[in-house]
Amino acid sequence: MLWATAGATAVGFLITLEIAARHYGLPGPITNQAKEVIFPPKSGFLLYASMALTMVVLTWRERFIAAGAAIGIDLVVFLVRWALGIRVTDGHPFGNGALWVILGCAVIAVTRRAGRERVLLLKGVGLGLLLVAGRKAGDIWLLITSRTRPTVLDQYAATADHALGNPSWLAGRIVRASGPIGSHVLDYVYIQLAVAAVVVAMYQLRHVAVERRFPRHHLVRTFLVIGLLGPAVYMIFPVVGPVFAYGTGGGHWAVADVWPHTPPPVHAPHPIPFDEITPRNCMPSLHTAWATTIFIHSRKGPRILRFAGTFWLIATLGATLGFGYHYGVDLVAGAVFALTVEAALRALERGWDRSGTQLVAHGATVFAALLASYRFLPLEMAHHPWVSGPLVVLAMASVVHGYVRTTTLWEATARVTGPRGAVPVTPEAVSP
Repeated sequence: MLWATAGATAVGFLITLEIAARHYGLPGPITNQAKEVIFPPKSGFLLYASMALTMVVLTWRERFIAAGAAIGIDLVVFLVRWALGIRVTDGHPFGNGALWVILGCAVIAVTRRAGRERVLLLKGVGLGLLLVAGRKAGDIWLLITSRTRPTVLDQYAATADHALGNPSWLAGRIVRASGPIGSHVLDYVYIQLAVAAVVVAMYQLRHVAVERRFPRHHLVRTFLVIGLLGPAVYMIFPVVGPVFAYGTGGGHWAVADVWPHTPPPVHAPHPIPFDEITPRNCMPSLHTAWATTIFIHSRKGPRILRFAGTFWLIATLGATLGFGYHYGVDLVAGAVFALTVEAALRALERGWDRSGTQLVAHGATVFAALLASYRFLPLEMAHHPWVSGPLVVLAMASVVHGYVRTTTLWEATARVTGPRGAVPVTPEAVSP
């Protein structure tokens, strides 16, 4: 019932976004995904990563067959385009084969499988399709933010950012000084964040094919929920980012061309009009939120996975600031948002209790307080940076501390009680 409800909700959400996109004269997420069956996909890497998620339910023999089929289909499609003189100018020349394999698995599940095996294969297909559908849905969300929010609150975020020392301006100068190599590395990390998530998720789901069931909680769940809820906050607090509001990216819409060399002066902020193209996708930073969840879920893996999770988090923070896509206050809000969502999903998985409720309520309260202070107290934050800056960091640290302490207690309780839950454990029993 849970999977059926989640599937029905996802389909309804995609249909709603399809209708909204059509209202603006553009194809929606369903249309864009259907086109990629034949036309060059926007991201071939993402489609192959989605196929990898689907293959966690397959045996090793079936995985080799599926991977070979995907590569073979891509080669045939490439040769057909070459023979017809079709040049791929937008998107990737590969990835169609991966989508065909995912859809083929759905057909096999319906026609050749039965009972639990059918359900398991359909879950794998749904997991893979949800990842690509989430990307398409995100693109439409960004379009909606740019069309429905004619003014942005960048001056509020930039003013509040003085409390943190204007980190985007500092990181922007560092990235420019690093030259093309540093920029290319950060750009790759920023773009391929979903692929990194799939790598961690595949480690978490490595036993699905043997156990014939999915774990009750894994990275993909948090990843998708963050992508579903985050854009709603974009609508409440529309921000385009310093490179657009204070740099060359905004053209004549920019307040001034001062990023990343000169921080903006402190003055009373006000909403500013902006174009209908640039997404209002800064507050909170979902790239920071996703990178935070990758870091959290990689902690249970081997050393190389933990190292990769740490690197991806640090590099993502550097990219979001260094390319001028976010202010420092966006990153703080994104980290708190990620921890709150992760805590809610883990509490839901283990059963709600007082500790789970308190943890989620604390995270949600801090997140709301941060947004409220950015919106209504930015001038006070800028005038008193040595007070407001540490308070912002301490607010985030309190959520981090609460999450680590509570989840550590949950894990210790689970280890002691075992599957039957017979032995209660108090906080004093697990304290060092």
